[in-house]
Amino acid sequence: MSDNDTTITDFFNPHLGALDFKAVVRAVFDYMNDDPGKFYDIVVGCDSTSEERPAFPVAIVVLRVGHGGRFFFKKIRYPETRKFYNLHQRILQEILISCEFALSLRDGLKTMVDNSQSKLKYQCRYIHADIGEKGKTRDMIKEVISLIKSNGFEAKIKPDSFAASIVADRFA
Repeated sequence: MSDNDTTITDFFNPHLGALDFKAVVRAVFDYMNDDPGKFYDIVVGCDSTSEERPAFPVAIVVLRVGHGGRFFFKKIRYPETRKFYNLHQRILQEILISCEFALSLRDGLKTMVDNSQSKLKYQCRYIHADIGEKGKTRDMIKEVISLIKSNGFEAKIKPDSFAASIVADRFA
């Protein structure tokens, strides 16, 4: 995502404060390296507000499975010239944002792990979508799951999509 396309804010983590994306990748690596015997599940999800010019909060959640976790979030706003006129457009943009960050995160972590002596056990395989069987988004499930799969990830939808429907939603 280029600065020309969006208004970029830093990611934020309650423990570490404001971080650029490279620092987020480093923080995720360091967090996993602090307890390398554990398994880590890294998920990405995005939500949006319902305005014509919505905010898109994206969340990266790192679970130390069975032992808590950390999250990082960032709010994206597009220029006033870029409008989203309906729910369908907003949901698809949420998924595209999630996939873009998940791909970059997965690649960045792989590089760091490959260049280190660490034998970390983790997966970055799920995108959480803020859609579900109930409500206005139920007709989009196949389309969203296909988009996520085409980017090399597996989809989780409500009620299992906490990164989008709880963490990102909290910062909408």
